[in-house]
Amino acid sequence: MGSQVFRMVTLIASLGLAGVQAPVIWAAEGAAPEGGIEEGTGFSMFGTESIKGFDANKIEKDPVCDRSKRPKVHRVEPDEAAPGQKVVIKGENFGAKECFHGVAFSATGGAPVQYTLVSDTTIEVVVPEARAGMSFIDVVAGGGNARSKGFLIKSK
Repeated sequence: MGSQVFRMVTLIASLGLAGVQAPVIWAAEGAAPEGGIEEGTGFSMFGTESIKGFDANKIEKDPVCDRSKRPKVHRVEPDEAAPGQKVVIKGENFGAKECFHGVAFSATGGAPVQYTLVSDTTIEVVVPEARAGMSFIDVVAGGGNARSKGFLIKSK
């Protein structure tokens, strides 16, 4: 080990002579002076507690969201409804509830929409308060965004 340390010191010294700034590496724990870099210490040098171990139960329960499966909206039944009425969105790749982000109507801006994710292919939605006219329904899932064909919001 002594010869390896000697070679490392020689290499660092030669880099310094060549005008290359070499990183400072300290061999013994606690040997780094104030402001030095101690390789492999992570956040512990900065008063932040390091991550220790893991909880197998938590990891097992964490959802795995497949971001490669883009959602698609095939149809909305019925294709017109008044505010307060329920419609069903049929499609694919909506994902699990942990990976599903929501539903929005273009005619209502960012107003919250009441919905129920029934399955990976079905969502039940209550049409929100909005002026009568054409709108699009956006489905936002783990794999991205999908937009319906035009949907008519009827007057109440």
